[in-house]
Amino acid sequence: MGEHLPAALLEACVVVGASSEKLRELSQSWQQSPVSNGAPVTLEPEVLHVLAPPFVSRLHTDSELVRSHGRRRRSFIRKKREHLYSTTAAIAQGRTGAEQRGSDDVTVPKDIDLVALPQLCFPGGLQVMSEPREEQFHFLVFTDVFGNKTFSVVMQCFKTIVDDMSQYPNQNGAGSPKLFSAFSFCVISKYPFFTALKDSLSCFLPQLRSCRVSDLEDRVKEFAAKLALVPAPPPGHLHLMFSLRPLTITVPSGEDRDSPTVDLQLHLPLLCFTPQQLLQVLSCLLQEQRVVLFSTDWARLTLVAECLLLFLWPLSWQHPYVPVLARSMLDFLMAPTAFLMGCHISHFEEVASETDDLVLINLDNGSVSTSCSETVNLPEIPGSAAECFTQRCQSLQTQFDLSQCHSPSSTDINEHRAQRRTWQQTLNHDIQRISLELIVNIFRDVCSHLNYEHRVFNSAEFLKTREPNEQLFYTKVLETHIFHSFLKDRLNKKMDSFARMELNTRSETQKMKAKVEVSRRPTMQEIQARRRSSATDHQLKRQGMSLPNLSDHQSFQRTSLLHKIIPDLAFRTPPKPAKIFKLPDFPASLSFHSVQGYYLEIIQQLNKAIFSAQHENSALLARFYYLRGLINTLCSRRLDALSDFQSLYKTDTAIFPTALVTWLVDSLHRDERQQADRRPELKRLILKVKTENEKTLDPGNDHVKKFELPRKPLSLEEFVRCVQECGIVKDVATIHRLFGALTDGQSKQVDPDLFRDFYTFWKETEAEAQDVNLPSDVIEQLDYSECVYKLSSCVKTSHGVGKIAMTQKRLFLLPEGRANFLEITKFRDIQEVKVSSAPFLLLRIPSLRIKSSSRPEVFEANLKTETELWNLIVKEMWTGRKMADQHKDPQYMNQALTNVLLMDAVVGSQQTQKSISAASKLAYFDTLKHDVPMMVPKVTSETLKHKINPSQDLPEPQTVHVLLYTPGQLTCSDSGTEMNPKLWVALSGGRVVVFDATSWSILQDCIMVGECQLNCMLGLVQEQVWIGSKDSVIYIIDTHSMSCNKQLTEHRQEVTGLAVDTREHKSQAMYSCSCDGTILLWDSISLKVKRQFYLSCSRLSSIQIHDGSLWCGCVDSIVELKKSGTPQRRIVLPDDVRSSNFSCFIVMLEQGQLWTGCADSGDLFVFSINSRRSSKRITLPGNSGVTCMIQVKSQIWVGCRASGDHGDGQGRSQVLVLDSETHEVDKELQAHTDSTQTLCSAEGRYVLSGSARGDGKIAIWKVE
Repeated sequence: MGEHLPAALLEACVVVGASSEKLRELSQSWQQSPVSNGAPVTLEPEVLHVLAPPFVSRLHTDSELVRSHGRRRRSFIRKKREHLYSTTAAIAQGRTGAEQRGSDDVTVPKDIDLVALPQLCFPGGLQVMSEPREEQFHFLVFTDVFGNKTFSVVMQCFKTIVDDMSQYPNQNGAGSPKLFSAFSFCVISKYPFFTALKDSLSCFLPQLRSCRVSDLEDRVKEFAAKLALVPAPPPGHLHLMFSLRPLTITVPSGEDRDSPTVDLQLHLPLLCFTPQQLLQVLSCLLQEQRVVLFSTDWARLTLVAECLLLFLWPLSWQHPYVPVLARSMLDFLMAPTAFLMGCHISHFEEVASETDDLVLINLDNGSVSTSCSETVNLPEIPGSAAECFTQRCQSLQTQFDLSQCHSPSSTDINEHRAQRRTWQQTLNHDIQRISLELIVNIFRDVCSHLNYEHRVFNSAEFLKTREPNEQLFYTKVLETHIFHSFLKDRLNKKMDSFARMELNTRSETQKMKAKVEVSRRPTMQEIQARRRSSATDHQLKRQGMSLPNLSDHQSFQRTSLLHKIIPDLAFRTPPKPAKIFKLPDFPASLSFHSVQGYYLEIIQQLNKAIFSAQHENSALLARFYYLRGLINTLCSRRLDALSDFQSLYKTDTAIFPTALVTWLVDSLHRDERQQADRRPELKRLILKVKTENEKTLDPGNDHVKKFELPRKPLSLEEFVRCVQECGIVKDVATIHRLFGALTDGQSKQVDPDLFRDFYTFWKETEAEAQDVNLPSDVIEQLDYSECVYKLSSCVKTSHGVGKIAMTQKRLFLLPEGRANFLEITKFRDIQEVKVSSAPFLLLRIPSLRIKSSSRPEVFEANLKTETELWNLIVKEMWTGRKMADQHKDPQYMNQALTNVLLMDAVVGSQQTQKSISAASKLAYFDTLKHDVPMMVPKVTSETLKHKINPSQDLPEPQTVHVLLYTPGQLTCSDSGTEMNPKLWVALSGGRVVVFDATSWSILQDCIMVGECQLNCMLGLVQEQVWIGSKDSVIYIIDTHSMSCNKQLTEHRQEVTGLAVDTREHKSQAMYSCSCDGTILLWDSISLKVKRQFYLSCSRLSSIQIHDGSLWCGCVDSIVELKKSGTPQRRIVLPDDVRSSNFSCFIVMLEQGQLWTGCADSGDLFVFSINSRRSSKRITLPGNSGVTCMIQVKSQIWVGCRASGDHGDGQGRSQVLVLDSETHEVDKELQAHTDSTQTLCSAEGRYVLSGSARGDGKIAIWKVE
């Protein structure tokens, strides 16, 4: 049971020293011939006592505890010897070691290695001397084969041994000379509570000084038992405090579940090194060198080593880590693998002379050298990131006394310690921000070269984007285990501190570029900045990037803007204040009943804390529930513990202890299981735990692939995967057209050599575009966001000789020998494009003619062999521009640009007569215009404002199931900053995408909310978004942190509707319904069910609240319920359409009307609420079913199913706008190429419609 119990502050306490037999022998020899010079005698240390929980058990009575308290336990040394003998005998008898361990009454935690522990507790040797020395501390870290760490604080002190050897008096009858032997007290914990454990041992020190050696075990046991009563705090801003006279000790917690616990002084490395030297050390660790730390102070070794690893967070050291090596362990430094180890400065020369290729770091003088040289010849951290880090470090205030010059002197030690702790926490917070910023600056661009679907990192293309003097550093780092682990987290889209800072510090340009899936080219703004940078000796030579749809991080930005990634004001933001929960005083007696009473006292204090935090802070409330669950577990109150952990679903699921809850469920007795079945919330929890345990883990989520060009012919499926992996394009439909172009319809496979040629041409074209040289006058006349995507050879045109350049907006001519600019045309101004021929001597040379509304004359260019390709390119861009303007959808232009670049690569890689025919298969929009009318009806064009694509980062469009608009507010309650309105989009598979509703840019591209379809969403007081899922759970997203950390699990079937009663402003009443007819009324603050109704119907699909009444949309009827849940009226369809099913409804109380739509009928039915009059039928033009309806002002907006085939194999769906008074259709809007799935209103100014996966887009309509 012990290994399943909640972790406490103390895992074990081990006493190490010399055995009593050796001390007795030494005392005798000392009395007979004392050493005149008082030189210390070194003995072999041994484990004397191992004290580990549980210290009390229900099986022991108080009388037994009293009797056993007076008995000494058997010496661990004797037990070891007996164990060795018994093991030998067991082998002779054929028994295993496991069978023998069962009889050993000394419980040793499985993660503790007692063989090496004595040497580590006395790394300089155990000494016996005639004069005592001051107590000393040092720190240890143990790592098992799985990478799990155990931490230890060791206190060495000297105890006199003459009292226990008094039976051997001096022969002369005089008093025996005193001998002092060193003892080590090693407190072991699963968490790095270095300061808390050191403070605890310091409080214990006065007792050790006064007790006899014979009483040592009992005193240590009492001390260890007290620390074992202190639980480890859950992640979050809740620290624990306990009293261990004379000090009050604080046990800190990690910032979140993925962040490390920091209980040391993070500025120690800054006191040992200059920022430049510290960067050199971090560079060695990032490159996984064999690093050895040296110091005269054993304690300094571990503390500085821990700080260095925290500086690398979230990168995690993957190699051997032994921060303290005893003298007998120096051969560890011969290991061929990378490592981080530490040893005494006295071994420096020996280590340096006998071992090669070591990085030697002297913590005492701050020097960094190698075993072969006084300098380190390793690549340095990139200069811009290093410069930013150096500036940040120099701005830190690392002296506590300087910060307290103005403060009065503290007269209370605990008050002084509290001040120091607050200052240290603030400093640690700043240092963590600085180090995290360094890691973000070094690895920010990595995410631009990842393919998440196929888990591929294109390292070769990433290296091409680095500065020449940085490439060696990145080449080494990219091959390390530490980076490989980091890549796994990125590919898993882990939202850790790195991801949050990287997202929050993106520039506006980076955010805009992230929205466009077009091959990367430098913008005019970047070219200008590059030239300014080159004027100050920051030369750039950039090549193509691997994933064309991701953000742009150019070298000039890193050089000139990197140190401003985090504004100084934001950087200096103090850490969030932590709540302190003070534990009661330890019980005077450590009997079972006293300990249980102590736990009950903690539970009482937690009950009060939970009551106080009930309506204030759900995150803090979750920590209190977590703690109470731990204590209830320790008290064997398993049902109460499960109830507390169940409450985490409503407060913060991020700290849910899955393993502990699973063990609790499995350990329930039969009567407890019966009681749990009678408590619905526990029954649901047990069912959920068992269901989760039955799921098999996907082993495919833990690998990283490097992109490699294919070596065998590619089928269509393999071709799609390969193109997506190399980052050329993601869209599956486009890749299918590219497959047809490369095979030219004659083969079912793409030759690997052809693909290599295509890929090489694509990348060479990207690289050439980086070096395009435009005159400054030309750059000034172009928009900052424009990029040159294609440049012709020097040709003769109707405006002289020059090169034709193409951007995403226009064509322009660069005249030969002149640094000026001649605009040929913007794509939207083109009227005609055709191929003609121009006479040249006796020949006729093919030429391209472009007629534009912006110029009176026709532009003609003799492009020779390039004519046909430019004809395809210009027509595709022209058509894409027209469709983008007509449909108010910029993605059409982006898609056209992608098609053009693919055409260019196909022609360039094939170089055959059929290459133009092959490239024409990619002219999607130019072909489409012959089959489908490009013109959008005038009414649609005037009403449509914009279109956005929530699936732009996905290989295929996804269905937009639900839309929710949440209004903005001037200030955010937490940070005091402005919050823009947001659009929440629920896609397939539990994916939620969030848009900024002012710029329609993506704020969050993926918030995973379960794995099932999402049916409904509702915003609550601008702080929460409630989402009902098909898996029967209501998920709650915090709108500030953009995280889903709360779940409501009271429904048994899929949640289909949510509604809020806005009449109660202080405590909004929330209603939810599930398809089985269950309706729950929630307290929106406590998240408890206040009332439950059940409506008998075939399927309950939605609910609405109007004037206090609850209207329920069922498949076969619309039912109005009273507040008590009693049906007040039920409305059904007329007899002639009774076979149809209701899909949506609108209640208009002022007009006394109920509008309804059916999924399989093109009619609306309007019922009178206040009378028994029959319904009115409104026939809708051109549709076969109604999917959704909303009321906006005096209009009814109706979303319809797709119908008909319009020449491209797709249907069209309409959004109809009706006048609620005349019941006439005012507008017929051509909305999507698939069914309209959902509608929502944005403050009555806009209506947004989302479509099924055949279209997958969101249309934004103006409301008149």
